[in-house]
Amino acid sequence: MDQAKLSQLQSFNPESLRKWFFQVRRPLPWRENPSPYEVWVSEVMLQQTQVSVVIPYFTRWMTHFPTIPALAAAPIEKVIKVWEGLGYYSRARNLHIGAKFLTMNHQGELPNSSEALKKVKGLGPYTIGAILSFAFKNKAPAVDGNVLRVLSRFFAIEEPIDKGKTQKLIRELCFAMLPEKEPWIIMEGLIELGALVCQKKARCEECPLKENCLGKSKVDLLPIKSRREKTIHLHRDVGIIYSDKEFLLRKGEQGKVMADLWEFPYFERGVNIGEALGLPLNSIGPLKEVNHGFTKYKAFLYPHLYQAERIELSEYTWMHFDEMIKVPFSSGHRRILNALINNQSLFI
Repeated sequence: MDQAKLSQLQSFNPESLRKWFFQVRRPLPWRENPSPYEVWVSEVMLQQTQVSVVIPYFTRWMTHFPTIPALAAAPIEKVIKVWEGLGYYSRARNLHIGAKFLTMNHQGELPNSSEALKKVKGLGPYTIGAILSFAFKNKAPAVDGNVLRVLSRFFAIEEPIDKGKTQKLIRELCFAMLPEKEPWIIMEGLIELGALVCQKKARCEECPLKENCLGKSKVDLLPIKSRREKTIHLHRDVGIIYSDKEFLLRKGEQGKVMADLWEFPYFERGVNIGEALGLPLNSIGPLKEVNHGFTKYKAFLYPHLYQAERIELSEYTWMHFDEMIKVPFSSGHRRILNALINNQSLFI
């Protein structure tokens, strides 16, 4: 670590951050005396998801799966259903796999060890740091996107923050900023600072660290990121095919983005759905277009309602409407399903 970084570390005043944090901290359901399991679940849910969206999902999750053994014993279909709507479903699958591992190897409890936590499916440096800090009250850096942004500005770091080398440096700086006494408060304060004040458009006048921030004169330029991957647009025709209140569906394959999620048959725009399926279709009419994003894609879905005779097709399942509304769908297809729920007169 160079001398400039060491000098800037000495300018950090943890007491100003501590005082600010206790004045503005948000009351969150996982914040007051959380168990390690609650920290784990909340931090996984908060990945790429806003706090306001997570709160009801967290509450529902803890009602259905109050302990790690309860989660481990649940069928994956129920886990995905409770998660439905949060997106990035690999997070839910990893929680389920992790719970099974912990039940078999750690009596259904999260261990208080970085090395042991690394063996739990889906736990990376940030989540491990958060569990060690917020649940076990250890001195541990929990560097999420908020902290990357705060510290890249405070130290005026001009290397891309999405590079491993830069993230390693920021974790080292973060650890050095944590006091020996109650380090978890300062760690949580840094996260809160990024969430409430040092946002993409920073409100520097409200920042408790503004006097010593090296990046305040170029806050709009920091943090620096590598060029983002272009969004790929997908245009798909979706067949909403029914026969006597049963609908044709396909379940996502294991290992694929939409694994364990149900979807209506879909094909690239312009493909004749009946011919592609080998199923004669009677057109009822188009439904409202749906757009949704996942990973690097943005999908434009063009649903069309059809009636057909019930013929068994490989890779597809006929499911009664009453059962269909109980299973987990991918987000775009769930929105199509919701339109069906609100317009049942179309097929009854």
